[in-house]
Amino acid sequence: MDPLVRSALWLQQLLVRSSGLALSFALSGYLVYWAVEAPPAGWNIAALAVLAGSLGYRLLKRLSRLSSSATTRLDLELFTHLVVLAYGVILHTPGGLDGPYYPAVYALVMICASFAKPAAAAGTIAFAVLVEAALNFVAWGSRDSERLVPHAALLGVFAFLNMLVFRAEIARIRALSRQRIETELRKMKDAARSYRLLGAPASAGERTTLAGPDAEDRLLRSGVDEIQQAVEFALILLCRTLGLRTALLLGLDATGAELHIQELSSTEDAIASGPFSAKDGIFGASLAKGSLLAIAGPKAGGHVPYYTRKPAIGAVCATPLLDHGNARGLLVVDRESREPFSAEEEETLRSAAHFMLRAIENERVFVQLDRAKVEQGKLYRAANALSAAATEAQVIEACVSGAREFAAFDFAVVTLFDKIGSEHEICAVSGEGAEALVGQRFKHNAGLVSMVVANRHALPYRGDYDPSRQTVFTRRLNPPAMPSLLVLPLLVHERALGTLVLGSNRRGAFGDSVRPTLEVLASHVAVSLANARMLKRLEDLATMDGLTGLFNKRALQEVGVQKIKSAQRFKKPLSLLICDIDHFKRVNDTYGHDMGDLVIKGFADVLKRVKRDTDAVGRFGGEEFVIVCEETDERGAMLLAERIRSELEATQFQSELGPLKVTCSVGASLFPVAGQSWEALFKATDEALYASKRGGRNRVSLWSQKMQTSAA
Repeated sequence: MDPLVRSALWLQQLLVRSSGLALSFALSGYLVYWAVEAPPAGWNIAALAVLAGSLGYRLLKRLSRLSSSATTRLDLELFTHLVVLAYGVILHTPGGLDGPYYPAVYALVMICASFAKPAAAAGTIAFAVLVEAALNFVAWGSRDSERLVPHAALLGVFAFLNMLVFRAEIARIRALSRQRIETELRKMKDAARSYRLLGAPASAGERTTLAGPDAEDRLLRSGVDEIQQAVEFALILLCRTLGLRTALLLGLDATGAELHIQELSSTEDAIASGPFSAKDGIFGASLAKGSLLAIAGPKAGGHVPYYTRKPAIGAVCATPLLDHGNARGLLVVDRESREPFSAEEEETLRSAAHFMLRAIENERVFVQLDRAKVEQGKLYRAANALSAAATEAQVIEACVSGAREFAAFDFAVVTLFDKIGSEHEICAVSGEGAEALVGQRFKHNAGLVSMVVANRHALPYRGDYDPSRQTVFTRRLNPPAMPSLLVLPLLVHERALGTLVLGSNRRGAFGDSVRPTLEVLASHVAVSLANARMLKRLEDLATMDGLTGLFNKRALQEVGVQKIKSAQRFKKPLSLLICDIDHFKRVNDTYGHDMGDLVIKGFADVLKRVKRDTDAVGRFGGEEFVIVCEETDERGAMLLAERIRSELEATQFQSELGPLKVTCSVGASLFPVAGQSWEALFKATDEALYASKRGGRNRVSLWSQKMQTSAA
């Protein structure tokens, strides 16, 4: 971009950003002018309208959520406007700055310190002191600072104390709110875990498997609410039907040692929160036996530990909730009547326990189906991204992005395996400090990557990584130390193309919940990688010469046409060279076609070695080669052609009949002198080549108008 344009844009942005503050200073200047000499009433109305309009505009912008820097600037503009307004109102009241209304400035500064950014609050205080100083020293000509110094000190003290107290209170309230929310979430997850809606995580930091930060919580909350509503309905129905005082569902924790209240219905308020022992009394006996147990009479009260003050208990019954033979909890009921529970009542309790268990199982299935649906959606998106990738780089990028959908990781590496050279290459990395690994190669060894390629199974077991005992790549090349690491093979028809290495700073990040999905993703990546390689090979076959690895005739013509168009558009020089091996038929006749192919490949190596990165080289057929040279004038073309000729002349080929040397003839032409199209330029260059051949071969000729005349 032109420096003048850049400077103009910078100046424009500076004016826009400083316009609000400049307006505050302008209005404060008008206020000082008003204090010296009252201007016409129309001016006051205009100034007030400008202040009100600017204040309203900035207030609306401030209410919208902007970036931090823009918010600081808006706070400063907004409160400096309010300072001007406050001083203007105070000057119109009896007593002015010494009157009873001056504390309004203190109140304004307190509000600013409470809600504005700290930098904006400091700027507002400084602006208020400047306005008051201007009124004292400029408008009223006073040299006495007795009023200004205490006012400025009080402004700072009020702002500091209010900011300290107010922000501390906000921080306290936020901490309490966060603690309450975390407590509620913990309770909800504990309930979900007891209902088996959520498996016990390997660590506190294990990532959920659903998309979005709140998706798992919403799903669990929905499942817990559905179960609680069903259980609550069943408990209320039992209380009314059987004349119970209390009916409650106790959930068994993961250790099997304690019971927690999940839901209850009771006429008593004095209910203990628990937990209760799962080994003692009727609770332990019912769980151990796996069947309903009931006690009636005076001893029944000793088996109900969930009351803080025990009422008269005549009968108690405990019914276990059995899930495939495993106890998940207890349905416990009690009543005042000492009449034992009848067979019909016991059957009702068993049916209620079965209903609750079915409600839990049904919701568990629904949650699992929702999770499976989300997982399939992620896998579908990842598969689409992989199918759209046409190159190895795109496949690898889609691979890392897709893996992030299923697992939280801090480190990722994709390696490719060269079976012929028995060598691994680190071709892509993601994560802090991993850039140094890109492009590194290492031999097939006893590291995890090599073992995964050899055995075609993910390692290490459960994703637990110990850097002191395990080697990932080599002893010299290893990822950062982290507790979790997983190396997945990229398999196509049981053939390992490479590996996907994922690492995490959280222990147990690659547990059973995410590992199978990552293995499916790795298989998709491997297929896409194989397809990308096949596509690359097809493109090479379509554009490259199979013997030399240079452009073939069709591809070079396309490149040449594009380079000519570019040279024509940007008025840049371009040259074309055609090289032909001298007496190549003799080489084939004398040494055989295999030796002829060796000579052609040797000449191609010479061309690859001497050409520049911007030059395009192709084999046009037989022993003829063409070079398109961008930004190359007559001198550059002749130097390059002479270097090609001399390099080939100095090259010696070994054959069964002894050493062999060959030479070449080169024709050169310049764009646009020799032609403005590919066809015209190629024809002119071909004429220059034949001039070299007619002149004795092993030489370079540049096209001129005389060649066209002699050819005609």
